[in-house]
This record gives sequence, structure tokens and C-alpha cells, in this order.
Amino acid sequence: MMSSLIAIGKAAKKAESLLRIMNTDLKDQILEDVAKRLVTKEQEILSANAKDVENAKKNGMNAGLIDRLLLTDERIASMADGLRQVVQLEDPIGEVLAMKKRPNNLLIGQKRVPLGVIGMIYEARPNVTVDAFGLCFKTGNVAILKGGSDALHSNKALVLCIQEVLREHQVDENAVQLIEDTNRETAIAFMKLKEYIDVLIPRGGAGLIQTVVENSMIPVIETGTGNCHIYVDETADFQMAIDIIFNAKTQRIGVCNACESLVVHKSIITEFLPLVKMKLDEKQVELRGDEAALAVLPMIKKAEAKDFATEYLDYIMSIKTVSSIAEAISHINQYSTHHSEAIITRDYENGQRFLNEIDSAAVYINASTRFTDGFEFGFGAEIGISTQKIHVRGPMGLAALTTSKYIIYGNGQVR
Repeated sequence: MMSSLIAIGKAAKKAESLLRIMNTDLKDQILEDVAKRLVTKEQEILSANAKDVENAKKNGMNAGLIDRLLLTDERIASMADGLRQVVQLEDPIGEVLAMKKRPNNLLIGQKRVPLGVIGMIYEARPNVTVDAFGLCFKTGNVAILKGGSDALHSNKALVLCIQEVLREHQVDENAVQLIEDTNRETAIAFMKLKEYIDVLIPRGGAGLIQTVVENSMIPVIETGTGNCHIYVDETADFQMAIDIIFNAKTQRIGVCNACESLVVHKSIITEFLPLVKMKLDEKQVELRGDEAALAVLPMIKKAEAKDFATEYLDYIMSIKTVSSIAEAISHINQYSTHHSEAIITRDYENGQRFLNEIDSAAVYINASTRFTDGFEFGFGAEIGISTQKIHVRGPMGLAALTTSKYIIYGNGQVR
């Protein structure tokens, strides 16, 4: 097992030495051709994905995770469009970030360079395979992908498409590699390959991310877990709040920027909670509320403490009632995974206080948390949404996959 991983790591390092100096035109042409190949190979990809979906249903996977796993004509087209968007974005590699002249006439600057070899560990989301390749390739990084067993057939079909195009352009196909052994021991061993991998990005649920953080010997960028909140302030426009909550909770339940927790000011719960429940009933959303919420909606379940900390990825939502914006902010900062939070309000001061005091990667006033996404932020495809503070935070586009190095111009200076 370890020998095969080392072979993958060595192949990645060899490919990285060529990829980091590849010109933008060639990178863009390959990405464009991969986008076309995904469409022409659509039926083969869908056939492979159908096997994964069938197995997932047999294994009792919940509806939200099956939705993440499922590929359709539209989703394959979306993946191809994501690559084309990346083509249209400016290549950050080589960008000079700063240049200053020192008193001794040395010119000292910084420019963007690739991170190197990026390892991705993710769950049953085959679109991540294409997004990760596209962003890594555009930025001159090699990608080693470790997808979940639930999406193995899909991932193999997608990587095969990509590698075919790389070979046709006489580019090392090891610019992207898929680790096909999906057992836990292989994943743990993968996390030890610090000689070959420069950064590891886990993308999935809290359990996966915790496992990577605890076991990796490689620097980790944490992404993904989303216990996202919407706070409905006492001044909120009810219809706006209902529309935003319905969108954030039900548009796609299996995504990390879906709203899992509703926080409502107590002064409006008698009028507001029945209205929001009526709307959420259209999607059979199960509500779990605190004592004050139960007094207004006696038919819902009583929330336990763990409900306020849970990323459900399902048609379930917790309700916490609060007496002030200070209590709302305190509750959210305590239970949040620091992904995305929103306030619905007509009070400017409350909105600004929420923006300033909520400690999350993305904070909204009067908008759905579902916008925390690379496409929506104008980055093209994203490799994940970072919920940590060092290196990057929020949706990770091209610039997030670079580092910098100092470049110094002299004319004979000695110290």
C-alpha cells in the first residue's frame, strides 16, 4: 500500500516540475478540451455514476448525500462550464504582488507561484474531481485525489477523461491522479506523504475533516462543514425572511452552505414562526425548537443541545429564540462551524453589528447563505470553502491555490 502511494507521490513531483512553468495558453487549451471531453463522454460518465447511486441507495445513504453524489446531463454541463469559466479567469501565476527599491538599490518583490502538489480527500461528490483538477491545473499545481468509495466509479470515469486529454497534448497525465484504494488505512497513509505533498485539503463532513486534521503530517486547509445560521431580527421583513430561509434550507439540502439553524427574536415568534413553518411544510422540513418555539409550535420536536451544533444535510432545522441581537450573536458564534451566517433585518445598526461580530468566513445581510460559492463569488469553480483563518478563508478560487516567493534584483551588492 505504502509503496504504491510513494510511487504516486514521486510521479506527482515529476509532473509538478513541468506544470509549474507551463504557459497559460497551453493550460487554457487543455482545460477547454477537457470541458468538451466531459460532454462527449457524458453517457459513459452517467453510466459509471448510475452504479455509484445504485450502490448508495442499497447502502441506505440519505437523500441529501445521494443528491451530492448524483450526476445528470445538467450537472455534467455545469462542470464543463466551470472549467470554461476558469479558462476565462486571469492566470495568477507569475503576478508580481509588490516591488520596492531598498536604500542599497536592491529591488525586492514578491510574485505568485503554485503551491506544488495538492492532495484532496473528499466524500461522495464527483463534481469535486473536476473542480479540483481545473483549479489546480490552471495554477500550475498537481492534484492527487482521494475520493470516497461511494463515488469511485464516477471519479474513475472523470479522471480517465482528463488524462486522455493530457496525453493528447503530450502533457504528463500524472498532473492528476486518483487513489483508487478507498479504505481508511490508505487514507491515513496518504496523510503521511509530506515528502511529496505540499498541502492537503479535506472536503466533506465534520468526521472526515477531524480525521484529516488529527492524522495528517502535511499542512491542512480545513473546508466544508457548514452549520449555517439565519437570524431573523425583530425588524425583519417577514416575507423576505421566509423566502430567504426557504431557499437557504431547501434549494439543495446536501450542501455545506445550506441553512441548518434558525435563530429568531422572541418579540416576533408568535406571528413569524407559524408563517415560516407553513412555508417549510411544502418540503416537509422537520423543525426542532427550544421551549419558546415549542410554546408557539407545539407540534414540532423539542431541540436538544446537540441539535444547535448539527449539520443535518437533511430536511431538518433547529430553532433557537433569543431576546436580543447580542444573544443571537453569542449563540451563533458558540455553535457555528464558522462557514456562513445571515441576518434578516431592516435595522442598519443591527446589520453592521452582525457583520462585525460574527466570526465566520461569510456573513450576509438580507441574503441567502447559499451564495457562499465560487461561481457566485465570481471565482469560477472552487476547490472548497475554507473555514479556517490561516492562508485562506471562504470560497477558494485560483489565488487561494498559490503562494508567493521573493524575487530580488541586484547589480553587484554584497552585505
